[in-house]
Parts: sequence; C-alpha cells; structure tokens
Amino acid sequence: MAQSCFGHGSQLSPVMVNSEKDRASLLCMKALANRGRLDSVSQQMASHPQYLESFLRTQHYILYMDGPLPLHYRHYIAIMAAARHHCRYLVSLHSAQFLRVDGDPLWLQGLEAAPPRLRHLDHINKVLAHQPWLTARSHIQALLKTGEQCWSLAELVQAVVLLAHCHSLCSFVFGSGSDSDSIPTPRVHHGTPPGYCLCDAANGNTALLPPPAGPTEKAPRRRSLDSSCEVAYLREQIQKSQEEIKERKADRLHSQTLSHADVEEEDEAMFSADPSRFVTDPEFGYQEFARREEDHFQVFRVQDYSWEDHGFSLVNRLYSDIGHLLDERFRNVASLPFPHSPDLKRAIWNYIHCIYGIRYDDYDYGEVNRLLERGLKLYIKAVHVNLLVMEARLQAELLYALRAITQYMIA
Repeated sequence: MAQSCFGHGSQLSPVMVNSEKDRASLLCMKALANRGRLDSVSQQMASHPQYLESFLRTQHYILYMDGPLPLHYRHYIAIMAAARHHCRYLVSLHSAQFLRVDGDPLWLQGLEAAPPRLRHLDHINKVLAHQPWLTARSHIQALLKTGEQCWSLAELVQAVVLLAHCHSLCSFVFGSGSDSDSIPTPRVHHGTPPGYCLCDAANGNTALLPPPAGPTEKAPRRRSLDSSCEVAYLREQIQKSQEEIKERKADRLHSQTLSHADVEEEDEAMFSADPSRFVTDPEFGYQEFARREEDHFQVFRVQDYSWEDHGFSLVNRLYSDIGHLLDERFRNVASLPFPHSPDLKRAIWNYIHCIYGIRYDDYDYGEVNRLLERGLKLYIKAVHVNLLVMEARLQAELLYALRAITQYMIA
C-alpha cells in the first residue's frame, strides 16, 4: 500500500529480543515506564509488536516531539477529535494529559472556553471526522487567513495529522472494545456494540449508541490500569486548580462569585469528561458517500492523488519526518499476517476507502461484496482487522486534507 522509501527511525530500545512474545513484553514495559500506565489500546495492539512499535513511535512524535504546536494545544486538539465520535476513553485520557502539560483547566469546561484559534479548527474537525470528501481549499484558506488568530501552514499540517490520527484511533477503540469500561453501552462478548459493523467502526458512527448519562448521573469508573491513574490525576489537578479558579472569578469585578455548589458542579463536569461539551453541530454525522443526494462531489481517484506519489512528500516537507513514521505504519499494517486470505485484506482496505469516496481504477469491487460477506463476521474477533480499518481510515482522511492543502498551495 505504501511504497515510499525512507530510512530507519530510532528504535524504542537497543535491547535485542529473541521472539515476538519477548518483543511485545518489552514494548509494553517501555510504555508502562514512559507513561506510568499501560493503556488498554497498547494492550490490544501488543499481539502485533512490530505494528505496536511503529504506532507508539508515531503517536509519541505527534504528541510530544518536534513540531510547531505547543503540547497543551496538541492534547486539546486530540480531545476535540475524540469528542466528535463521543469517545469518552480518549477524551478522558487526553484531558488528563492536557492538565499534565500545564493546560488551563478552564478550557476543559467546553469548546467555548478554548481560545478562538482552537475553536476555528472545529469545522475542519467535524468535516474530516464524518464527511472528509467535503474538505476543500476554502477550509484551508480560512484557517490560514483569519487575522490575529491565523494558523501557519506548518501548524495546520500538524493539527490535521493529529485530528486524523485521533479520529481513526476512535475506530480502533470502539472496534476492539477498549472503550467498553467508559461508555455505559451493552456489548457482545467480542467487545463490539450491538448492531456495529465494519462501516460503523470505520466512520465512528455512534448513532446506535444510547444517549450519554444525564448531568446528574456519574460516569462509571473505568476498571483498567490506566483509568485509575488518569482519574486520580485528574481529580488531583482539579483540586489544585480550585483556588486559582476562585481567584480568577473574584478578580472579575462585574462577575458573580462562584459558590461552593458551583465549584462542585464544575469539578464533577470536568471529571466526567463529557465529550458533548467539546462538540458543536452534533447532528452532523456520517452520510454514505455512495447515497448522497448532491452530485457535485466527484469520486476521489487514487490514480490522481495518492499517498505514495503526493501525500507522503507533501506532509514530510511541511511536518518533518512524520511522513516516514506514517508510511512505516501503513507498511506494517500491510504486512500483518492474514491467515484467511490476502485478498480479504485488500478488500477491507479498499472498502474503507470506498465508503469515503476513494476508488482504485485497477480494482474489481465485486471482490468486496464477495469477500466481505464472510469477512464481516471475522471483524469483531480479530485485532489485526481493527488495525487495518484504523490505518485505512487514517490514510483516507489524510488524502482529503493533504489534497486540499495542495490545492491551496498551487492556487
């Protein structure tokens, strides 16, 4: 799938391992040592150590390494992305990380509390999350030319990569059941919500899920190792920020003093990490590309704009080294063992692209219908299929976003 050439990135550890099992254990220990917890996503991916290594390297680079965006911006953008799919797991995770890198606790009150510059990302976040084929040059131009709140091209590219990464990760979280402890939804024993299918997980469709708990209902406490660490830290930071919040409120002479009851309500809202507070236009969701009523959106043909020939070089030029890291992920997911049929692997990849309006002229889509009829049953059981869905969706979003950026640059 990804054919570009690149050098080898730095390894997570110089220690030599003798087996895939040892390698998985080593990666898990590194993740535990670096972040103080082993999140359930890493646990799920650990059965494919080579892929997990490239995933962790890419995610760490996007969130913590060189780049124009400050760290607290990166985690807030991740919150915004996960909130579009109502993924409480990722919203809670990045809310805690946001505070850990000195983010302003007031921003967690909701999107309206964030700086205008971040709020300007809301529209492209919404479009990329649900209907990426709507992404246009005008969206890029609006973000790069909005006066004092404008984004630089390098900042926007990093933000777009981060949005696409988190949107696609939501697919994996829901598909693998990693979010099952944080969303009060009945699930079958394979960890997939009732009624979910390959398409639902790929596009983050949550319409089948029951409405979130009301404001008076406390969100259930997650039982995983990472949840206990994150929730405890979140509570600790909220307590530390109470006095600061009170002082800020008191300094506003024309504002009412926050009562004790209001503080408790605000703290509970922060702790619950309700994704809806970071979402505008909640009715906007996925609409099947093939059944859309509008006829002015043309099919995205890979022969005209591909990751290998266009997207890779552009993103790597504007956001140093990220193209190599993403390409490595695509290569690793393409090389995952697929005991049932290599044709099924390509059918799943092309099907995910197809539901986003991306087509390959050299592929017989009759194969999709023939192979996926039995492949859908496999989906809810296989981690490697979830990985394939996630990476296909990631590349689809990146193709639309990078094509729009290319169109802006050559206009």
